[in-house]
Amino acid sequence: MSRIGKQPISLPEGVTITIDGRNVTVAGKKATLNFRTHPHIKVAVVDQVIQCEVIKNSKEASALWGTTRARVANMVKGVAEGFTKKLELQGVGYRAALKGKDLELALGFSHPIKIKAPETITFTVEKEFITITGPDIVEVGQIAADIRKLRPPEPYKGKGVRYVGEIVRRKVGKVVGTTA
Repeated sequence: MSRIGKQPISLPEGVTITIDGRNVTVAGKKATLNFRTHPHIKVAVVDQVIQCEVIKNSKEASALWGTTRARVANMVKGVAEGFTKKLELQGVGYRAALKGKDLELALGFSHPIKIKAPETITFTVEKEFITITGPDIVEVGQIAADIRKLRPPEPYKGKGVRYVGEIVRRKVGKVVGTTA
């Protein structure tokens, strides 16, 4: 029994939801998002409140009940407010710049890395901080993870791309010239 799946989702003002069989469409001032539910999960709207229910009890349906509810709740929040992820560049010569809507990164390679912005995503650059903003939490998180993967923080000097607030465990380097 999913504790998350039982929780209702309230619709904020200006957000509309359309349910067409298994297709759930949420529209708001920021964007319109679509999601296709599992056949054993039903999404219903009653008095401006969204409920997720299990149609057929199975292990798979129980596992997807809370996931479906969380996904729909994130869609509602995304079209109303949006989501942001912040990345921090740390290292000598590591820079980010905007070229139109796209992002250009200098991460110590022999060439700059260009990242095209999907139409729903916007990048903001302030000194060594990159902010990724968009209505879909999955897309924002995936783009942030892809940028971090280009140069993850290394454990000796801490250089690389990291999430703001991420703690990188540092290792002690070799000690030369001492005998035990």
